[in-house]
Amino acid sequence: MSGYFDHIDPIKYEGKDSQNPLAFKYYDATKKLMGKTMAEHLRFAVCYWHNFCWDGFDVFGGGTFNRPWHGGENNQAAAEAKLDAAFDFFDRLGNPFFCFHDIDVMAASETPKEHVENFHKIVDKIENKMDASDVKLLWGTANMFSHPRYMAGASTNPNPDVAAFAALQVKECLEATKRLGGQGYVLWGGREGYDTILNTNVKQEMQQLGRFLTMVVEHKHKIGFDGDIWVEPKPHEPTKHQYDRDVGTIYGFLKEYGLENEVGVNIEPNHATLAGNSFEHEIEMANAFGMFGSIDFNRGDPQNGWDTDQFPNDLRETTMALYYILKGGGFKKGGANFDAKVRRQSIEAVDLFHGHIGAMDLLARSLENAVAMIENDQLQKMKDERYAGWKSGLGADMLAGTTSLEDMAAACLQENKSPKPVSGRQELLENIVTQAAK
Repeated sequence: MSGYFDHIDPIKYEGKDSQNPLAFKYYDATKKLMGKTMAEHLRFAVCYWHNFCWDGFDVFGGGTFNRPWHGGENNQAAAEAKLDAAFDFFDRLGNPFFCFHDIDVMAASETPKEHVENFHKIVDKIENKMDASDVKLLWGTANMFSHPRYMAGASTNPNPDVAAFAALQVKECLEATKRLGGQGYVLWGGREGYDTILNTNVKQEMQQLGRFLTMVVEHKHKIGFDGDIWVEPKPHEPTKHQYDRDVGTIYGFLKEYGLENEVGVNIEPNHATLAGNSFEHEIEMANAFGMFGSIDFNRGDPQNGWDTDQFPNDLRETTMALYYILKGGGFKKGGANFDAKVRRQSIEAVDLFHGHIGAMDLLARSLENAVAMIENDQLQKMKDERYAGWKSGLGADMLAGTTSLEDMAAACLQENKSPKPVSGRQELLENIVTQAAK
């Protein structure tokens, strides 16, 4: 092991009365709710990039963390030191899954051959680590946005040679994800968009992206990967506009290319709010389209207009997120990945544990709240009552396609009554949610 976390004992569940900051107060992995344990419901994952790659830099200042594996050359030795630290952290925290980008885990490379060689070396090491640990891979992904070659996009780049490099990265990472038993594979189009429409052929770029996604799905089936493929919605940042703006936009895009039954979504709340949507809206849209996959749990700062990737702490928001996730059938191959980073002033090793313990406890509380809401589902009852008219008569006929516009108009004239407005009872519904978030 790395030795970096040796001063921290494995994190245990001690109950809500515990005063130990390095213990779970609510997350009891073995506690059963609705026939599953908390661990089975939540499927917690730790992300590799923010926790072990980010050194605390921002656009106004350099790194602040000074981890032993940071700084200097990112060679094989540094990659292996980082890997040791990551699995030491996983084993102490007790998360069942982790997630990574290809360049998170490997030594730096420049040429295509060097990329493949370095990636293969570290995947061998990851496999050995996983064999000696209980942690599993939730999903893998390729970073196709950090390197300067991707400044104008990956699959949407005006240069097809750049798209070919992206194809190489995805091929290798998808195959590695299969080898490591990953549950899914994520495509995050960090620069699949444009900075200015003045130099952009939008139709051309969307065709490129559509064909690239199709090739990914084709390769998934060719290699026999039985995990899911997920796209992560985000409206902008770093580009001005991204083609995977939100869940609804992605569904329309997938439908255009015949991929709606092949690709789902990995939703992040901070991305939802940047798109002008609520977190629960995005989850319910994914449920409605049958494309819900996984979640990157985090939060943004309402005073900042960018993706701050903070650990979640809003009990009401996460309660509603878990409510809609459970109502949609819960996680299947996806899970609750914390795409979050400690603040750049949180420089001690223990701060990584504080961030994850708080977030895991928050989601455990939210899970219990959501289960209680579903057991006495006032929201669903009121919703059913509100739409009851569509279960029979004219409403049912319209949905079944057995009536025409003329038939509907004639029925309205025959009845000759103006429909009476009915209260939506929004305040009552909001009170129900507020009372549930405890």
